[in-house]
Amino acid sequence: MPPRRLDPEKTRVALDGQLVALDLPPFDGPASAVADALVTAVLTAYDRGVTPERDAARHAVRHLLDRLAADAPGRTVEVRVPPYAAVQAIEGPRHTRGTPPNVVEMDARTWVSLAVGRLSWEAAMATGAISASGARADLSAYLPL
Repeated sequence: MPPRRLDPEKTRVALDGQLVALDLPPFDGPASAVADALVTAVLTAYDRGVTPERDAARHAVRHLLDRLAADAPGRTVEVRVPPYAAVQAIEGPRHTRGTPPNVVEMDARTWVSLAVGRLSWEAAMATGAISASGARADLSAYLPL
């Protein structure tokens, strides 16, 4: 199953909302760069010590989870970033019912930081920022995206 595609218009609205909240000008780049610009805007909010706009964080998390699912297709590991999104990824035995045997869960800031390479898997695990269970619940080979 291919990852869901984010609605480009909603992603653009989320980006512009985050930029306004950061007192930055609206995005004027190409449509193909909106999702990555949104990730950058969310990181800027974190860097400034403020909580990103909810829609911006949700779209950034979803975009990066979709990239993981595209880069590492499969249904062996469930990656959860509550309350925003979850995906199944990584090739291997398919999970179909109940609680998956391989689960990785973290907050949005940790996920975005891991996905873009600002934080290593090992450092996040050492600080307890990630809850990972199961023999295949190590995403270090797939990060950064």
